[in-house]
Amino acid sequence: MDVEQVFDELYGVAPDEFVAARDARTAEARRSGDAAGAKRIAALRRPTLAAWASNRFVRERPEDVRRLLALGETLREATRLLDAARMREAAGVQNKVIAAEVRETAAVAEEAGHPLSASVRQEVEQLFRAVLADPDIAAEWSSGRLVKPPQAPVGFGAIVPETLPPRPDPAVTRAADDEAVAEKAARKAAEEAAEAAEAAEAAVAEARRRDEDLRAAEARASEADEQVAALEERLRDAKSAQRTARKAAKEAATTARRAHREAATAERDAPGHR
Repeated sequence: MDVEQVFDELYGVAPDEFVAARDARTAEARRSGDAAGAKRIAALRRPTLAAWASNRFVRERPEDVRRLLALGETLREATRLLDAARMREAAGVQNKVIAAEVRETAAVAEEAGHPLSASVRQEVEQLFRAVLADPDIAAEWSSGRLVKPPQAPVGFGAIVPETLPPRPDPAVTRAADDEAVAEKAARKAAEEAAEAAEAAEAAVAEARRRDEDLRAAEARASEADEQVAALEERLRDAKSAQRTARKAAKEAATTARRAHREAATAERDAPGHR
């Protein structure tokens, strides 16, 4: 048994189905003689709803995942290089990206039949901030095997101009070429962050269009169901009327035959009949 493949499979299972699936896989590993694998599988913990939704997002939106990882690297570099104005601009961009990807994660979860409450969405937002701020959390998140979001929010939003250390005098602490490199990196960070935000908004718009198409299809299906039900009712009524008509025809035929027999008898019994 490929234990790593089993891990990927289980962390794609909805939380309310996780324990049963894990236990079944553990038993399967034991039957196959893989005691070590069975022990590893049995030790897996059920993911929270926020973690499960994030895992599903990672599996179903690989392009968004790559953009977020790239944005995290860019923002972490920008944190080291940008001045107060640039930091404020970067924080605004990353907030826009996070909001878009939280909506997309919620859409993915709802498509799977598990809508996210407001509190769970906050956990997902906290997770995205941690992903952008911490490369270790980003690596764990991108594996699609997250058990729960980080305990405390980590991100760039808390970094504001007032909390930044004083900027050293470039004439004293760095050469002119270092200042040029910093400006170039700052421009690149802003451009990449803006591209990521635009891509995230496009992904959300596409998800909304898919939702609208789904609702329209469901409405058409509901209308067709109503039409089928009406036709079935008419068919039942027609069959009932057919049975009644056939019964009446049969009774009429019986009455007619009886009348013919009675008439023939009367004719034979009539005076003067030869």
